Amino acid sequence: MSALDTQHVRAATPGDIEELIRLRSYLLEDAPSMGLPYAVTSPHQSASWREAYRDWLGKHLRGDGSISVVVVPGEGRLRACATAVVDQRAPSPACLSGRAGWVQSVVTDPRDRGCGLGSAVLEHLTAWLRARGVDEVVLQTTPAAADFYRRAGFLATGEDLLFKTLDTAGKAF
Repeated sequence: MSALDTQHVRAATPGDIEELIRLRSYLLEDAPSMGLPYAVTSPHQSASWREAYRDWLGKHLRGDGSISVVVVPGEGRLRACATAVVDQRAPSPACLSGRAGWVQSVVTDPRDRGCGLGSAVLEHLTAWLRARGVDEVVLQTTPAAADFYRRAGFLATGEDLLFKTLDTAGKAF
């Protein structure tokens, strides 16, 4: 990763929303082949997550201080993106403040993989989280990306990540 590439990581803007959706689709819509529980399994699900993510980005790209979405721009497209969320949890020995960071949707366009862009966005978000007093960073990984995260200093916890979908359709929150 050159200093030039690292300097090109920037905060996402509302003008990036459609490209962020395109990049995230590489993760969510390729997930069925990886057997992941959050995989898109139908055209309806594809349309639904895209609409919900578009709305979520529209709300959170305004910068409330607890979420950061970063991108690496390219010629007419985004080359990579990642998201970090500051989460307040109960304190633990590893996280006395209870301030934990959750990193998600680290995606590099397939045309740009192997260029260090994933490392650049991850390093940028790690610095952003550290500046907000976050004591630990957690993420879930696909088998294909596990070595990448290990090289970045992430360790397996030995705990299983369990997943359950709750039916909240039609409920107002």
